Amino acid sequence: MFFIYTFVGSVLMLLAILFIFYYTGTTNYIILLTCNFDPFLQKILWIAFFVSFAVKVPMLPFYIWLPEAHVEAPTPGSVILAGILLKLGTFGFLRFSIPLFTFANFYYTPFVYTLSILGLIYSSMVAIRQTDLKRIIAYASIAHMNLIMIGLYTNKIYGLEGSLLQMFSHGLVSGALFLIVGILYERYHTRLIKYYSGLVQTMPLFTVIFMLFTLANIALPTTSSFIGEFLIFLGIFNTNTTIAIFAILSMMFGRSEEHTSELQSRSDL
Repeated sequence: MFFIYTFVGSVLMLLAILFIFYYTGTTNYIILLTCNFDPFLQKILWIAFFVSFAVKVPMLPFYIWLPEAHVEAPTPGSVILAGILLKLGTFGFLRFSIPLFTFANFYYTPFVYTLSILGLIYSSMVAIRQTDLKRIIAYASIAHMNLIMIGLYTNKIYGLEGSLLQMFSHGLVSGALFLIVGILYERYHTRLIKYYSGLVQTMPLFTVIFMLFTLANIALPTTSSFIGEFLIFLGIFNTNTTIAIFAILSMMFGRSEEHTSELQSRSDL
């Protein structure tokens, strides 16, 4: 699924790049920034780039490959996937779609908001039902990346800066959480939460580290994720209050599951 989704999205972007070369006679990024594409053409090119980047984020409905890839991948693969590959999608929007197709960017902003909110709500609700530690982190990552997408399209400087900070923070925190789950799996050969009840009794220092990164993942104040999400929500509230309310409520669902899994691992029962 990872190969198929990435391949199809990349083919569309490649065709769009070839058309840009045919239309302008160059693929020099600096020159393309000065080109004024026709509004209708911008819409078509934006969609081609969007499909490619949305697969990497991932956004609804292109998210299905991510949980499966995380579950099947070894620990180093999950760390690279969460820490680097997911950021290629949001970086692509920031580097190419937003500056090159200005008209289409504003035209499709409600569309991006809708998909991002649906992705936030869906991934947060699905995370509540998971029992596999990797799947919980994977679906939480989908929620965080969709929140970053909303920040990118707030058209506010602090929303943009918050998205950049959140991209960096999420790469560190989610990568660390996958390493922690990998350590547990190497020792106990299972990722089911119910088997880790009372973990604090046998691995107290490890549990403290687990708790710290879990708190960072739910954006506890003083953590790096808090700064990024605070700026993102500041940008959302100044752009669209309704979108901000939906984003906050959906993020609460995802964080409740992360916190519940951490409490269960530290339970004495």
